[in-house]
Amino acid sequence: MTKPLPTVDAATAAAELSTVRDFLRHAVSRFTEAELVHGHGATTAFDEAAFLVLETLRLPVDKLDPWLDARLTAPERKAVAEIIEARVVTRKPAAYLTRRTYIQGVPFYVDERVIVPRSYIGELLFSDLFGGDDFTLVEDPTEVGSVLDLCTGSGCLAILAAAIFPDATVDAVELSPDAFEVAKINVAEHGLEDRVTLFNGDLFKPLKTRKYDLIITNPPYVDAEAMAVLPPEYRHEPELALAAGKDGLDVVRRILKEAPKHLNPGGGLLCEVGTGRAALEEAYPGLDFLWLETAESFGEVFWITREQLTER
Repeated sequence: MTKPLPTVDAATAAAELSTVRDFLRHAVSRFTEAELVHGHGATTAFDEAAFLVLETLRLPVDKLDPWLDARLTAPERKAVAEIIEARVVTRKPAAYLTRRTYIQGVPFYVDERVIVPRSYIGELLFSDLFGGDDFTLVEDPTEVGSVLDLCTGSGCLAILAAAIFPDATVDAVELSPDAFEVAKINVAEHGLEDRVTLFNGDLFKPLKTRKYDLIITNPPYVDAEAMAVLPPEYRHEPELALAAGKDGLDVVRRILKEAPKHLNPGGGLLCEVGTGRAALEEAYPGLDFLWLETAESFGEVFWITREQLTER
């Protein structure tokens, strides 16, 4: 049996390590030894270590190589050593420690009031599914005049939608008053107060009779069995943003029921359901869900048109 490495505390690391490479190696060792769970923007110990080190040093998080052998100042060494240790001791996702996360390279503010954004929809919005040669959900982004983001959380998808669909007005709804405040921060930071309108309420209720060309949503979809065994990292997130009943479809069912009344002719719904595909297809055998593929997923996001929803 391999003996565990002696634990190096933050003070010792700050005193004995000097370069970005040193702290990256130290972080990976500590994360691996502590058996941390990754999945809040990074899927491996190495990726999360790189993010944590670079973000703490205010360096571009997508460019590691230029900084690997950079020597850190004493205050920088202390800050990096302490945040690495905080990740191990608290088991909080790195984004909560840095108050920053990224989707498709776009930065967003986050804290414990809101789930750490990690939707596959962010990738789809930037992919050739919206403008490719072989297949498109939206042939011309400039023809989309209205977008709704349900369960917006931090507001990230609404903000990305405002960039992808330049002529669209974007509404975003969030049930949690706390998450709503975080969304307000992000909309303001991106200077989109005149493009993105936030509503604090339950799904479609605050929208009355408004209709949209496109509805996007990453609702709560964790089933009861999975909620019972969530790792510590995920338990730092608001339960309201995760739990969705016995089969994980409590919120999705409500969205499917109400969406047709809020979609314009020719409009559609883009919805993430995690591992709920089998349960959803069993519950709705008459609906023709189109399951989409991303770099790291298949069958976790579906597309369905207003006409398909109303013809069932």
